[in-house]
Amino acid sequence: MTLAIALMLYGSAVATVGPPVLRRLTRRGNAPRLGIIAWVVAIVGALGSWAAAATMLTVEFATYWGHPHDALRACFAIMWTPIHEDGTGATKAATFAVGALVATCTIAVVARAVTVVREMRKRTQEHTKALRLVGRRVPGLAALVLDSPERQAYCVPGRPDTIVVTSAALEALAPDQLAAVLAHEHAHLSGKHAPLTAVLRAIATTLPGLRLVTAGAAEIARLLEMCADDKAARTHGSAPLLGGLLVILGVSGPVPSGALAAAGTAVLARAERLVDPVSPIRRATTRTALLGVIATTVTGLAFAAATVAFCSAVLG
Repeated sequence: MTLAIALMLYGSAVATVGPPVLRRLTRRGNAPRLGIIAWVVAIVGALGSWAAAATMLTVEFATYWGHPHDALRACFAIMWTPIHEDGTGATKAATFAVGALVATCTIAVVARAVTVVREMRKRTQEHTKALRLVGRRVPGLAALVLDSPERQAYCVPGRPDTIVVTSAALEALAPDQLAAVLAHEHAHLSGKHAPLTAVLRAIATTLPGLRLVTAGAAEIARLLEMCADDKAARTHGSAPLLGGLLVILGVSGPVPSGALAAAGTAVLARAERLVDPVSPIRRATTRTALLGVIATTVTGLAFAAATVAFCSAVLG
């Protein structure tokens, strides 16, 4: 039980300290890939430690089911609170209630997240089928053209993956701008950005009060756009990509659920990166800081587990 409490405290510390620290380090997008890893490690570390603690508590209470007094005595001893036995029936009921509550909450959160992911995937598949019916192919263009007065370019993951560009965007974009925007969408698909975004959105929907997850989902979505920008800019240049984003941004409409749009997230921050790239020294400094955060998050969990195991061994 001591280890379970240590894991819960560790997860709470990461959930509290993580968001402001990571936001400051990833705000400018100096190292977007490493920033994504840092956010994911923090989210997985906090949720993983809580899940492990819940599992341990459930197993421990189940083990103590035949000896409920021992379970409650161990719990209260850790919190330095005296225990008063009220009888076998009451203590057994309390033991069962605690274990059942932990198990039920954990299962409910996981089930809700899985349900949200499935619903998002279903909507995406339905949208992809609709696109194939109303969209048209243009020779030499690696995208599906959708007749619409709104300027849009986005990708929809599926089987097969689909990149969509509207007729209005096709008319407004110069050839080099169109190539850069399509390369941005190809980067999303090749990097498997949509599944990660879907999972994070599902967790954020399931746990709306947890700032680490809600802020992390938004920040990771922004950083994924920057990663796609960087890949497209390396091939087609920053100026065509920036011009294409601004053209689409002018009269773009809402993006379908599950899709990743070129001009759908943090366009002004991304434009600033393209116009004024960060210096190599600042990029190296940010990478070093992010590596430190990742190492601290990972080793913190290991240290908490090792400390508890050592103390348990010493105290016999």
